[in-house]
Amino acid sequence: MIYAGIIIVSYFVIFFIVGTIIKNNSIVDVGWGLGFVVTGWLLFFISKEYTISKIIVNSLVTLWGLRLFYHILKRNLFAEEDFRYKKWRKDWGKHVIPRAFFQVYMFQALYMFIIGIGVYYVNVYDITFSWIMVIGIFVWIIGYFFEVVGDKQLKDYINNKDKKDPLLTTGLWNITRHPNYFGEAIMWWGIFLVIIVSSNAWYLVVSPLAITTLLRFISIPLLERKMQKRPGWDEYAKHTSIFVPFLKK
Repeated sequence: MIYAGIIIVSYFVIFFIVGTIIKNNSIVDVGWGLGFVVTGWLLFFISKEYTISKIIVNSLVTLWGLRLFYHILKRNLFAEEDFRYKKWRKDWGKHVIPRAFFQVYMFQALYMFIIGIGVYYVNVYDITFSWIMVIGIFVWIIGYFFEVVGDKQLKDYINNKDKKDPLLTTGLWNITRHPNYFGEAIMWWGIFLVIIVSSNAWYLVVSPLAITTLLRFISIPLLERKMQKRPGWDEYAKHTSIFVPFLKK
C-alpha cells in the first residue's frame, strides 16, 4: 500500500505546483476523480497480476473518475477560482502557499488514500472473483445513475435562459437536494460490496464511510450556505431530503 501513498502524494504535488503558478487552487477539484483512476491502474500494472477482480474494480472507478474529471474540467476551465478557495486565499493572506499545500492538496491526498483504500487493496492483494460481486455492481450502477442524471439535470437548468424558478426542484432534485452527491456515496458503497464479498478486510468500510461523511457533513453544508440566499430555499429544504432520497427531516 506504500506505493499507493507515494503515487497519490506525487500526483497532488504536481497539481499544487500548477495551482500555485496559475493562482487557482480550484484545480485540485479537477484532479480529484482522475487521481483514483491513475493510482488504481498504476498499481494494477505494478502488480503484474491482471485478474478479473482487479479489472472490474478499476473499470468501475474509471467510469466514475473520468466522467467526473471531464465534468469538472469543462466547468472550471478558464473559470475564476471557486468561492471556497478564494475565501481561503483571502483569509490565509501571506501564508496561502504553505496552508494551501497542507490544507487543500495534502488534505485531499489523505482523503484520496482513505476513500480509495479498497481499490488499492484489490490491486495489491487481489481478491477471488465471485458472482456475488454482481450485487455490489448493481448498487454502484444505482449510484452512477443518480450522479450522472443529477449532474445532467443541473446542467440543463443552469443553461436554460428562460427558467423562472430560482431553484432546481424537479427530477431527482425533487427527492433529494443533492442527488449527485448521494450518487457518489452510493457508488463507493457498491465498490465496497464488490470487494468485501471475497475478503475479510472489514476495515475497508472506512472508504464509503469517509466519502459519505465528507459529502454529507462538509461539502453539502458549504454549498447550502450559498444556496440559502435564494428565494424559496426554506420551503424547498422543508419538503426535500438533504441527502437520502425521500427521507424527510
